[in-house]
Amino acid sequence: MTFFQEKILVTGACGQLGSELTLELRKIYGEANVIASDIAMPPKGELTESGPFEILDVLTRHNLAEKAYRHHITQIYHLAAVLSATGESRPKFTWKVNMKGLENILDLALDKGISKVYWPSSIAVFGPNTPCHNTPQHTIMDPNTVYGISKQTGERFCEYYARRYKLDVRSLRYPGLIGYKAMPGGGTTDYAVDIYHKAVEGQPFTCYLQEDAYMPMMYMPDALKATLDLMHAPAENITIRSSYNLAAMSFSPAEITASIQKHLPDFQVTYVPDFRQQIADSWPQSIDDTPARQDWQWQPQYDLDSMTADMLENLRRLKGL
Repeated sequence: MTFFQEKILVTGACGQLGSELTLELRKIYGEANVIASDIAMPPKGELTESGPFEILDVLTRHNLAEKAYRHHITQIYHLAAVLSATGESRPKFTWKVNMKGLENILDLALDKGISKVYWPSSIAVFGPNTPCHNTPQHTIMDPNTVYGISKQTGERFCEYYARRYKLDVRSLRYPGLIGYKAMPGGGTTDYAVDIYHKAVEGQPFTCYLQEDAYMPMMYMPDALKATLDLMHAPAENITIRSSYNLAAMSFSPAEITASIQKHLPDFQVTYVPDFRQQIADSWPQSIDDTPARQDWQWQPQYDLDSMTADMLENLRRLKGL
């Protein structure tokens, strides 16, 4: 499937999700038709060599408008954001980047007639009074991190633009994302990426969460599939314009350790919880994503053990082990 008429801008393309989603989009739409962007130029690699790359600050409206005009942009995947753990150290900056950046993108879409916008939300929109098991699509949302507050506000903003201005904006509430191609960028769920790196390197791992801290997680291939499935679904199928719940698996640090030990029996983990444990405690342990499954037939492909086998195999290959 190729869409030659589309010209896509990806903001935050150097991040954990953006670096992989950009490459998938280029496979579909053509390398020259997907413009990667971030606030700084990354090291030379597949992201910059497979297609156009622009230095772009989403807080600068005229810069955004110039790039959209010059590249004839028809869709935007707005991924630029400050994540949960990093955000707690710079709350005002996080709010500015996450909210002003989104406002600029939504206004740009209206001003330039951009047909479709994708913006990721997160399970961080939930909070300590949210039901933690099978968290429903519509429920109490009382986030207690600036990241979660910005995502909750962003959901309301997106829904408002969709309702008032008929902007085709779509969103997913991602769980923790796990992948081998890029390191994560300051999220509470990052341990579930770091642990695999330490395991294949033969090093012990110190986990900043308790061993029984359950959180929803997803392997990157499933996250990419969900994003593209949502964006390619007919507009009339999209009933949620705030952000869809999305689920694949839930596990604890003890369970991911046990999964790794099936392949590497000598792997050792110690637990030294820090401030990120409080963030994890405020998030759901499992998610009910029935609307996504009904509206656009979402279905994950990976569970914990199949993800572990694939992560270890690919990390060994990338590290030459």
